[in-house]
Amino acid sequence: MNAPATAEQLAMSKAADAQQKPARWQRSTVLDVRHWTPEVRSLRITRPHGFRFTPGHYVRLGLEDATGEAVWRPFSMVSGRDEAELEFLTLVVPEGPFSERLRTVVTGSTMLVENFGLGFLTLDQLAAGTNLWLLASGSGIGPFISILRTPALCDGFARIILVHSVRHAAELAYADEIRQIAASPIIAGRLHYIPVVTREALPGALNARIPALLEQSLLQAHAGVDLELAHSRVMVCGNPDLTRDMRAYLAARGFQSSRRGVAGQMAFEKYW
Repeated sequence: MNAPATAEQLAMSKAADAQQKPARWQRSTVLDVRHWTPEVRSLRITRPHGFRFTPGHYVRLGLEDATGEAVWRPFSMVSGRDEAELEFLTLVVPEGPFSERLRTVVTGSTMLVENFGLGFLTLDQLAAGTNLWLLASGSGIGPFISILRTPALCDGFARIILVHSVRHAAELAYADEIRQIAASPIIAGRLHYIPVVTREALPGALNARIPALLEQSLLQAHAGVDLELAHSRVMVCGNPDLTRDMRAYLAARGFQSSRRGVAGQMAFEKYW
């Protein structure tokens, strides 16, 4: 009869098992940091080996301190599905544990990237429709850029209305690229971009929160199309106030999220 394993032997066995298990994350190198404002920045990093995702997904990124301890936060991919690099739109939050480390990230820095994307803000969550509404606030524009950079995903929609709400005009990240996509032959005039700036006047931009613009039918008038259940499909990504108010607004009009394998008419991001 074998003697029972000692505590030291058990610890050694667990350590050996951990070494044999594949890591849930890989290291990536920061290739570029673009500052839209002091708080809003885009990061481009090397794409980990074998990393796959569906546009609209997010992934957890980690930053280590000098002792090797990592802080993790979720960020949506901005990059298109098949791009060689990964891109993220980040917001520096004052005194946030991750943000304090993010402030020091420069070209050549190392980030940790988990091996898989997550989330339900993907087009396969939606039933077939005619008009696709993409409603974002702040850094919530990120997953919609990823979708637009993979344009074949939008082939089933006759109209795509992208609304981006920010406080200040400088925070309208990717505005020039969005306009270039809208003018490209592959979208063929189907993309309608509506910037919203709430704390200053900007020519061509609306000037109130997205739910208020919808309640007053101003957003629909600007888009030239109604937001209604029969033909509209809606994706929302932004701050908790926006997602809460939009869920209530849409639910009151009969919109539902996917459930039990039945595709819905609305999809939200929930990683806050």
